[in-house]
Amino acid sequence: MVSSEFRALMLVAGLGLSLPAAAETVCCDVDGKRTCGDPPPAACNTRAKIIYRKGGVAKEVEAPLTAEQRAAREAEEARRKVEERKAAEQARRDRALLDSFTTVKELDAARDRAIADLEKNAEQAKNRLEAALAKQKKLDDEKEFYLKKPLPALLKRQIDENEREIATQRQALEQKEQDVAAVRERFAADRERYLQLTGKAAAKK
Repeated sequence: MVSSEFRALMLVAGLGLSLPAAAETVCCDVDGKRTCGDPPPAACNTRAKIIYRKGGVAKEVEAPLTAEQRAAREAEEARRKVEERKAAEQARRDRALLDSFTTVKELDAARDRAIADLEKNAEQAKNRLEAALAKQKKLDDEKEFYLKKPLPALLKRQIDENEREIATQRQALEQKEQDVAAVRERFAADRERYLQLTGKAAAKK
């Protein structure tokens, strides 16, 4: 196979160029014609070129990029780096998954433990909410005695505190439900990935 440098040198020979001992000869295509010179022809400044040096060394130089080309190249480079980071993160997560579990049953058991802990906390929040709701009914009964006069400061403070407690526990219960759903989703994804990594997904089909 003839190298690009050899072809370039043959072209120089065909053009009858003689390279001075310490000079460079630059060639480029201008309107379909080969243009060479030392110093380089001005037309070669914005075009791809070949630089011929002493000893028959040839170097190909790309044409300068336009602003649009530079932007496209930078965007592609940024996209490539993002993909590389994603691939590295996925590889790290895969190693952690395989290091953490030796069987699917272990993974399922970890999921069940995580959900059980969340449900235990949710049960506590539920009990506190029920207590606050019961207290609210009692406080509402007391308010009946003050329909036509201001509430005592202590009673008003108790009502305000109890309302905040009800709101807090309701929010806690909603959060626990979201947490349980997130755990189920995460473990489902980990389970599927684990089966893929261990080659058991195909066997399951």
